[in-house]
Amino acid sequence: MEQVAQELVVPRGPHRIHAEVVPGSGVPIVLMHGFPDNVHLYDRLLPHVAGGRPVVRFDFLGWGRSDKPVGYPYTAANQVGDIDAVVDAVDAQLGGGRLVLVAHDASGPPAIDWALANPERIATLVLLNTYYHWTPALRRPPAIALYSTPLVRTVARRLVARWPDVNRRLYMWQVGRFIQDPDVRSQFVPLLYSEFVAAQPAFMRLNEDLLPTVLSRRRRVAQLRQFEPPVRILFGALDRYLNPRVALQFAALFPDSELQLIDHAGHYVQVDQPKRVADLILK
Repeated sequence: MEQVAQELVVPRGPHRIHAEVVPGSGVPIVLMHGFPDNVHLYDRLLPHVAGGRPVVRFDFLGWGRSDKPVGYPYTAANQVGDIDAVVDAVDAQLGGGRLVLVAHDASGPPAIDWALANPERIATLVLLNTYYHWTPALRRPPAIALYSTPLVRTVARRLVARWPDVNRRLYMWQVGRFIQDPDVRSQFVPLLYSEFVAAQPAFMRLNEDLLPTVLSRRRRVAQLRQFEPPVRILFGALDRYLNPRVALQFAALFPDSELQLIDHAGHYVQVDQPKRVADLILK
């Protein structure tokens, strides 16, 4: 019988984070999106993990159906506070205990930061085509490079402010390249874009924060080497940006890591191979 997701009330100071929980028993699974996407990134995976353990997914502030406060400092560091707020709400509803924390793309830095600060709460840290610190193997997707490179991003913003359709076309092209199946692509890219329009302030601010984040996190590499909870690294093998070399570097850093490269999957590994990824999360 299909489990129905329930809205989870998550206050974040004066703001509200949109979250959903599918009831279950055992260790909760918390699913996190990156940018430029939202909770819909897990639509295809959710049926394969729901019905057993509790599953929580949420939109970071600025994204999806969460509040989008004007002038808010959208940064990876502040997203750690979003995770704190969600975990507090999960604890209130389901009771405290360990969690399976699943990070994808730009949720990698805040998720790993939270896990490093709360290792006793981590049953498993699952990394899906994500990043943490700068390495030579790391490649920014072209659209992200455009908006995250100093000086270049200023020109890019002026162009899309004058011709908004350029931004839409760029989004459709870039996010479309993240999904392998044409039928799935035609369904999901417009769905994700429909909620991206209002999220552009968060997108622009997080792009400004991207390079400072990956450069500053190099100072925490020694903490990764001492992280004791198990880490499961599940990367789509066809991702040319957060690619298998990045996955191998993660596996070499964590003392208790397991690496799986998923065939026939790219950057949106949970969209391309939802059942395979779900089975490995639940393993």
